[in-house]
Amino acid sequence: MTGNHDNSESTGRSELRHALSPEPVPASRASWVAVIRRLGARHRRRIAVHLQALDEHDRYLRFGYLATDAQIQSYVDGLDFERDAIFGIYNRRLQLVAMAHLAFSVDSSFDACAEFGVSVLPTARGHGYGGKLFARAMRHARNEGVQLMFIHALSENTAMINIARKAGATVERDGSEARAYLRLPPATFDSRMTELVEEQLAQTDYRLKVQARQFWDFLSGLQAIRRGVRDARHKSAP
Repeated sequence: MTGNHDNSESTGRSELRHALSPEPVPASRASWVAVIRRLGARHRRRIAVHLQALDEHDRYLRFGYLATDAQIQSYVDGLDFERDAIFGIYNRRLQLVAMAHLAFSVDSSFDACAEFGVSVLPTARGHGYGGKLFARAMRHARNEGVQLMFIHALSENTAMINIARKAGATVERDGSEARAYLRLPPATFDSRMTELVEEQLAQTDYRLKVQARQFWDFLSGLQAIRRGVRDARHKSAP
């Protein structure tokens, strides 16, 4: 327990240093700096922007139909942040590049069940973000008393099916669709503490990214003013 906690803190400090770095993160290391944050109602606009940035094929895989911008907006407007859990990964430019929706049953007869859905922008793929979001959602579901986690996807959505299989889910195919379900073990003190530490690191990471972005914007504005002053002096020189 202590060793896992120390490793989490060490990894978190490394991730936060990268969040402040002005240099781009090499592709080979980008997956190490993915900090997953739970999203709230004030993130609706960014969630809509993220989903509407998906192309037609990705929208089809995510929703099971070719969702229009209006349909996506309706989906986002209907998100229940009190009941469900929505997780996201932001890049250093505060763009939501990946998000997951863990939907809990609205029927009390199935309160031990939850459904998972995920989307990752094309520019952020190849770093395992989908799998990381699945693991985060799975841990949260487990801590909330969920016993069965479901994934409903099109059979051609091999990325989602592979994520479920790697986690140990049972996958059943029915024509063009696939259904996967995963049995979750009961929550433990360790699983609850791990989620708590993850969320604290994510909140800190996001605040630092906001500060870093604001500071770089400030520097850019300052440099523009300096350039303007230099140009003015140059023009006024005899």
